[in-house]
Amino acid sequence: MRSVFSDKATVVIRAILSEPEKKWKVRDFEKEFNVGRSRAAQVLAELRKKGYVGGIAAGRRAYSRLTDREGLIKEWLRAYRFELNESHLYYSEADILKKMKPFLKNKRWQNKYALTLHTGANLISHYVNTPVTYCYLDSRHFKEMSLEIRQALELKELKKGGNVCFIKPYYKNSVFVHKQNIKGLSVVSNLQLYLDLYHFPQRGKEHADYLLKVLTEKGVGLG
Repeated sequence: MRSVFSDKATVVIRAILSEPEKKWKVRDFEKEFNVGRSRAAQVLAELRKKGYVGGIAAGRRAYSRLTDREGLIKEWLRAYRFELNESHLYYSEADILKKMKPFLKNKRWQNKYALTLHTGANLISHYVNTPVTYCYLDSRHFKEMSLEIRQALELKELKKGGNVCFIKPYYKNSVFVHKQNIKGLSVVSNLQLYLDLYHFPQRGKEHADYLLKVLTEKGVGLG
């Protein structure tokens, strides 16, 4: 089968990580997460083979429950890098996040973006001072949305550097799963923040570790 860390497969993984004590049945992923029963069953079978989930494998009473959260996240970190995303860099002379806020709150776009990396994590941990704004845009509306923001805010496109990064997501279906609203802004899930930061060259691992520490102290996990 395709990688257990492919886009659709990670919808299942994100779900079970968010409720580690739940006894998951394949039908649970169909309605809420739009993952077919056959696909969900494949992913769960692979996770069971790897030792990350347990439960009853087959029959009417079949269910799956997470058994090795840390091992699963560690393997995911080996398979994923933020660089798998498609990043587009721009420059703005003003405080770009402040200028973007009214635009992002527009009903047309408010559910089609999410902040990530240091930009998103700083709203929780306030750890790395960075001038760059990192923002995922929905892949289906990426061209239209990024063009509208660029024209409205007069952003200058750059090949490297810059202080605005619009990201067309590698995980086009799952990157927005469990996104959160913090201070009126959409931020990817704590899990996605951790995944994005972990191998990021500019103080990413340092911030990922600190974010995990803050979340643990608050009694919040990476789901």
